[in-house]
Amino acid sequence: MSDIKPEDDVLRVVGGKPLSGQIKVRGAKNFVSKAMVAALLAPGTSVLKNVPEIRDVRVVSDLLRLHGVNVTFDGDRGIVTIDASHVDLADVADVDTLAGSSRIPILFSGPLLHRLGEAFIPSLGGCRIGDRPIDFHLETLRRLGATVNKEHADGIHITAPDGLHGAKIHLPYPSVGATEQTLLAAVLADGKTELSGAAIEPEIMDLICVLQKMGAIISVDVDRTIRIEGVEKLKGYEHTALTDRIEAASWASAALATRGDIFVKGATQPEMMTFLNVFRKIGGEFEVRDDGIRFWHPGGDLKPVAIETDVHPGFMTDWQQPLVVALTQANGLSIVHETVYENRFGFTKPLVQMGATIQLYRECLGSLPCRFQQRNFEHSAVIFGPTPLTGQDIDVPDLRGGFSHLIAALAASGPSTVHGISLIDRGYADFRGKLRALGAEIE
Repeated sequence: MSDIKPEDDVLRVVGGKPLSGQIKVRGAKNFVSKAMVAALLAPGTSVLKNVPEIRDVRVVSDLLRLHGVNVTFDGDRGIVTIDASHVDLADVADVDTLAGSSRIPILFSGPLLHRLGEAFIPSLGGCRIGDRPIDFHLETLRRLGATVNKEHADGIHITAPDGLHGAKIHLPYPSVGATEQTLLAAVLADGKTELSGAAIEPEIMDLICVLQKMGAIISVDVDRTIRIEGVEKLKGYEHTALTDRIEAASWASAALATRGDIFVKGATQPEMMTFLNVFRKIGGEFEVRDDGIRFWHPGGDLKPVAIETDVHPGFMTDWQQPLVVALTQANGLSIVHETVYENRFGFTKPLVQMGATIQLYRECLGSLPCRFQQRNFEHSAVIFGPTPLTGQDIDVPDLRGGFSHLIAALAASGPSTVHGISLIDRGYADFRGKLRALGAEIE
């Protein structure tokens, strides 16, 4: 996972050829990085398996090392070993150099408060797909007894001179990040914490499994309430990460859009049931095997669908972008109502330039009005197909949108030049190698 060179940031794609073959998907980006942070909670060694070689893993590894933690990564085997026996407060300037690479630093707050009594959080990066405020995070830390100082020009200084203590916390929206923040901060807090309105994504449940292995006491109720009983100390863990359901669905969408046939080794059915239902409604075929899932286009016309994104167990927001590319090839009118991120449809503009017919609306084109109603956000899309796509010069806007543009370039006739391709490295391990394995013509 070396630094990206300028020439590696551009990919030339010659489309119009079905993707066919087998690729392997490892652990979930949205879980692995959080499990690595959880290792900070215990003065010992933790071992995480099934780890993908993606840039977010490198960023978290570097952040941990800045705090005096020993991190080794065996990329071939997908194993990260973290020895957090010794933890220091990192130099502000050093932490700031990594600030734009990831939103992970905010999750260091709880573990650092428990280990050192203070934490410094730099300005946060991440994909610009909508408002992703850290107010939920900071309010959670305050409720648990932390003092948050926003006066620093380079970031936020957080202290807990009297330690953290249990509290009742309610999230007005089931934010994944704020739920993770609460879990990582409350497991060693004095007393009990009740978090209502929590996110219950599979990646959250896998993080809870890791924390339970470390010695935490956490229960999850059916009404999205998580209860955490603080314990005095935790120990290191050994854990195998759940497979990345976003990457698996992205390759499935690529198979559909290019009229291909892809076996995604490592893909698992339980976390993808909602996606698989929609994939079948569109007309895609899949076969669940013990070691993965095969996705293919059976021929004939694809069918239009109406999709509404939502928090788990709803249709995942990260699934809709690659699937929209496939929907440009469906015979009829498809509707996608985005209820999680208000600005997620910015990626459709290059698709229109490639020949797609996509119209964006500020209205809620779903079964129910969502929280973006009457807030002037174009958060509903109508896709009319099938429309032939032709190659274009494309600038990658964000991680998921970028992979969607890559799928469009692969489905289009003629060459495309995709710029800013390194953004995709944040969440898709060796995607260039996987594309070549599937017969894609890239350089």
